[in-house]
Amino acid sequence: MVHGLRRALAAAVLAAPLAAPPAAHAAAPAVRIRDVQGAAHISPLNGSAVARVPGVVTALTGNGFWMQDPRPDRDHGTSEGVFVFTRTRPDVAVGDAVRVAGKVAEYRPGGASSAGLTRTEIGATETAVESRGNPLPPPVVVGPGGRRPPTRVVDRRSGNVERGGGFDPRRDCIDFYESLEGMRIEIRDAVAVGPSRHGEIPVLAAGGAGAGPRTKRGGILFRDGSRFGGGDANPERIILDDALAPLPAMHVGDRLPGANHGVLDYGFGDYHLLLTAPPRRAPGGLARETTRPQRDGELAVATARLDGLHPGSPPARFTALAADIVTGLRSPDLIAVTELGDNSGPDDDGIVAADQTVAQLVTAISMAGGPAYDWRSVTPRDNADGGAAGDNRRTGFLFRADRGLAFVDRPVLTDPLPDGPPEGPDPAVTPVRAVRRGGTAGLSLSPGRITPGDAAWSRTRKPVAGELTWQGHRIIVIANQWFPRTDDDEPLFGRNQPPERPSRWRRDAQARVVADFVRSVRKVDANARVIVTGELNDGEDSIPVSTLVERTGLTDLPARLPAGDRYTAVSGGNSEVLDHILLSPALRRHRHEFDVVHRSAEFADRDEGRDPTIVRIALPGK
Repeated sequence: MVHGLRRALAAAVLAAPLAAPPAAHAAAPAVRIRDVQGAAHISPLNGSAVARVPGVVTALTGNGFWMQDPRPDRDHGTSEGVFVFTRTRPDVAVGDAVRVAGKVAEYRPGGASSAGLTRTEIGATETAVESRGNPLPPPVVVGPGGRRPPTRVVDRRSGNVERGGGFDPRRDCIDFYESLEGMRIEIRDAVAVGPSRHGEIPVLAAGGAGAGPRTKRGGILFRDGSRFGGGDANPERIILDDALAPLPAMHVGDRLPGANHGVLDYGFGDYHLLLTAPPRRAPGGLARETTRPQRDGELAVATARLDGLHPGSPPARFTALAADIVTGLRSPDLIAVTELGDNSGPDDDGIVAADQTVAQLVTAISMAGGPAYDWRSVTPRDNADGGAAGDNRRTGFLFRADRGLAFVDRPVLTDPLPDGPPEGPDPAVTPVRAVRRGGTAGLSLSPGRITPGDAAWSRTRKPVAGELTWQGHRIIVIANQWFPRTDDDEPLFGRNQPPERPSRWRRDAQARVVADFVRSVRKVDANARVIVTGELNDGEDSIPVSTLVERTGLTDLPARLPAGDRYTAVSGGNSEVLDHILLSPALRRHRHEFDVVHRSAEFADRDEGRDPTIVRIALPGK
């Protein structure tokens, strides 16, 4: 994947305004970088020509360079650094003392419609080198012992930060980083709070001193606050970027000892520290977790994300996922899986069957020492469930029958891995209903989709309900993958504060649909045993998850974990719960134990990984 900030730098070639000829700057005022930057997110000189702006070159890229004033003032609200856009490779070197003439501009990565901020720059028409080999201006230390960013508040204002309304780097983190844009930054003894992905590493300065709350394994916890207030998005996180120097692969808890230097830039929703030399990595020794095995009389139900697994995936991915199931989860009885790819993977060729993918995964589990697993899902219609064209990823159930668990098939199936054309009504578009079975609630279809025609599921994966029996107990399990966060969601460090999150309202609509179905099951039998699982893609205190809990009486198990263990994903360095298991009252009253098994989200070798979860319910046979 091409890294976003590099795209921003490359896109500047097309996006930056055309420079005026040198003659246009004959009468331009001689100003300093701090006058160009100003104490605001938009330069007070935006669109104006400037001349003889002095600075020392601190870093180079393919179409420009950063420079910094070696004679700063005492105002910490105005940056002393700026990017100079040259269109082609600049004819300067680090350490050159230069004077620049050109036009001040605000470059917005993603285009004018983007909700992100801008980068202040000078579109150079003339660059004069006055001397070479000068010492670089000393970097600003960010963190303990230097300038400390606000640790909770991104911005106290409401509205567009580019339109004024106060600029306070001491209290608002979005202003803090803006006041350092383009400057040399030093970060000491950084610790990774997220794995390295796509050329980025989220870190905390000084080993995380003063930052929190921390996870028990070295990350930092995101607190939503959208419903109850008091949220904390941890704006003290610093995103290291490899645009200028390579970065090592890092897991959560790995460290970068000593001092590392770079220039602070903005691109695609976040401020980035572009290190100017490769750092040294000190491993933190983070190990993958394993859970305990289920005991006799305990039903073990788990979640697992397969990340688009398909027959063409590298064998190592099958091996790793099998290890998660056999070693990490200890071969649970039932696994609600998401993101299982069809037999042709990303090829847009009309194939929707996934029996070959399942067969390879089941074989990998067996080779890892696990039991024989069977599979159920609803075959989707081609390109009807969102995602990339041809991908046809789906949710479904892996289950083992050697410990007393049985999947109830309606209609009765003869093929243990049904993936051919349906007979009768197409289950991809036929809604499942709650019906009375054996004195309790069952399903009209098993597996069956919950109201697949509802607008809430347009171009997204539909939840799949399955009816199972466990040692005489009838159980309904619902596997979900709700609408994900998308590029339509505004960035944390964007011009609109607080940022809009339109994807959240999609998830809230989906929560209501699932809640209505659960209520219909409990209307048939108030003591129905119901489990809701999967990627709800929102936190335990979010509006969608709260909607599901309040409308059904279900208990969200991750919300009851100690805070330091309450996460299944690491997003930009923020550890948060995005995967859930919820129990109905009839199951909650039985002794149960829930665990997030941290094996994926914190590790650089598991791209966009999610940690699996598991609940063991003491449910002895009747």
